[in-house]
Amino acid sequence: MEENKKEIEMKKELYLVSPVGTHLIIDLYDCRCDFLDNSEKIQNLLIEVAKISNTTILSVKVHKFTPMGVSGYVLISESHISIHTWPEFNYASVDIYTCGDNSLPTKGFECIVEKLNSQKPTILKLERGLYAKKFKHDYG
Repeated sequence: MEENKKEIEMKKELYLVSPVGTHLIIDLYDCRCDFLDNSEKIQNLLIEVAKISNTTILSVKVHKFTPMGVSGYVLISESHISIHTWPEFNYASVDIYTCGDNSLPTKGFECIVEKLNSQKPTILKLERGLYAKKFKHDYG
C-alpha cells in the first residue's frame, strides 16, 4: 500500500511540471508560393512570424544558396525561428522554438503555412525542459 502511494505521488509530480519551452518542428510540403528561392522575402517572412509569435527579435540572418535554396533564422529573446528551403521540391523545413509564457508559436506556425501556401504541412510539438525547474539551484 505504501509503495502504491509513492508511485501515485511520483506520477502527480510528472504531470505538474511545466515546460521551459515549446519547440515546433515543421515540414511544409507542396508549397505553392513563388518565393522559396527569394532571400529577401524569406527574411521578411521570418520577421513577420517572430512578430506574430509575440517574440522579441534580436538579430536576423539569411543566406541564399547556389543554384537554389535559402536558409535563415531569427534569433529571438525567447530562443529562435529558422527555415531551410528546397525550391526544387516545393519544400521548407521550419523550427519555431520559444520559451516563456507569452510566446505564441502556434500563431507563427499558422502564418508560415499560409504565406508559403503549403498544401501538406506537418508539425511535431515538443515540450522542452520539462524537468529543468525541478533541478534549479541557487548558486548566488
